[in-house]
Amino acid sequence: MVKVAVLGAAGGIGQPLSLLLKLNQNIETLHLYDIVNVPGVAADLSHINTNSTVRSFLGQQNLRTALDGIDIVIIPAGVPRKPGMTRDDLFKINAGIVRDLAAGIADACPRAFVLVISNPVNSTVPIVCEVLKQKGVFDPRRVFGVTTLDVVRASRFLRDADPSISAAEISVPVVGGHSGNTIVPLLSQTTPPLPASLLESRLSEITHRIQFGGDEVVQAKDGAGSATLSMAYAASRFATSLIDAIKGGPSTIEPTFIHLDADPQNAQSIRALGAGDLAYFAVPVQLGPNGVESIVPISTVSEAEAEALVVASEALAKNIEAGIKFVHIS
Repeated sequence: MVKVAVLGAAGGIGQPLSLLLKLNQNIETLHLYDIVNVPGVAADLSHINTNSTVRSFLGQQNLRTALDGIDIVIIPAGVPRKPGMTRDDLFKINAGIVRDLAAGIADACPRAFVLVISNPVNSTVPIVCEVLKQKGVFDPRRVFGVTTLDVVRASRFLRDADPSISAAEISVPVVGGHSGNTIVPLLSQTTPPLPASLLESRLSEITHRIQFGGDEVVQAKDGAGSATLSMAYAASRFATSLIDAIKGGPSTIEPTFIHLDADPQNAQSIRALGAGDLAYFAVPVQLGPNGVESIVPISTVSEAEAEALVVASEALAKNIEAGIKFVHIS
């Protein structure tokens, strides 16, 4: 049994995510933290007839208590993206929030696994890692940027393009980052393989939709938020896989944006594909009791995917640098 804390539990992602976690039979304690409204969320969830205990923690003064003894910390805190808002706009608001939460984690539960949802993930994950480094408790195997939604979208959008495809059964590696053209779906590497006719006729269209699927939701919600329900589902899926792995269950492969020092040897295949000297990259990883057991090597990609990786890496370098600089100048 594990103890989980959700930081930002009263928000648009935090509430449905907390609901899904309450249903997980391997979670014995669920701590919900936020700066507003969280007591009501916890009271509501505590009526669900699963065995986990739900507690709420309101305000910065209670962050340390919320994190004491926690095994897994999930961070959806921050503001959602609105129409016309860029990832840079998000960064200016969310960077400080994530930095302060990371400092709390370092002090209260330095060995916890940290799952970062707060956007822009390409910058917030480096922020968390830099704070943990400053505190002397950084373990690259234990910090994850949750990019599972990109994979979830990829399999669903392929189903939309070809109804003969099972969205639940097809596996699509998605690498790079977690925004726009930093997202690189490796459609040439799907399992089972895609029909050749689909790859030839709709490759560019499907790739673009996977990269910018979040915009569909932002526009459809018309100022009322961004992807919350699908993101909560994706985060719950990743958390469930991690919990199973740390409990010694069947090993699972999940995509995640990590510091490549988590597995320097297998990271070489990713660097050769296009990551170059970047410290962070979204890769498929084998999860285990210590977090990242290994990076799953990727041997080949198509010519179009190789070109996309170059574009992604150039953008990622700036995103990563922004996160690192923020910690050191703030």
